[in-house]
Amino acid sequence: MLLGVLPAAVLLAVAGAAVLPGRSGEGAPAGSPVPVGSAAPALRGPTLDGGELDLADLRGHVVLVNVWAAWCAPCREEMPALVAAQRRWHDRGLRLVGINSRDGVRQARELLAEVGGDPASSVADPDGLLSAAWGVPGLPATVLVDADGRVAAGHVGVVTEEWIRAHAEPLLPAGAR
Repeated sequence: MLLGVLPAAVLLAVAGAAVLPGRSGEGAPAGSPVPVGSAAPALRGPTLDGGELDLADLRGHVVLVNVWAAWCAPCREEMPALVAAQRRWHDRGLRLVGINSRDGVRQARELLAEVGGDPASSVADPDGLLSAAWGVPGLPATVLVDADGRVAAGHVGVVTEEWIRAHAEPLLPAGAR
């Protein structure tokens, strides 16, 4: 009897671990890690290219804050859509800021080079402290900050071009689409 219960218990434990907060994967809850309508948390630190980034300096722009890591397969999956959105709507004021969580700088820079991302726009978060301050339960996570510095939308899990278009584009000034 015990031998039949043990494999089932192990299977349940493994399945449960896949959806626990702080784990990446499709089991992570959708929705904003930061309450919509609240002021965006502080975000300041060294970037992956050795510079400094402060979210407060981007006031007046719509900012997609994406929490990611090179070791996170879903993060890698969504990266092209994020880079494409930055390119498409940059002239209308969209900025992409990354929080590179619990990752190595070399690996993060290599992934950004693969997808055409900018290491100057990703803050290194080797201990996960920034991610925790942003309430991120798992990777990837994206928070859309409006031009006034308030959280407009958020999503835990892979974001698509459609999600970005639906949530970011209405916040941008009129212009070429």
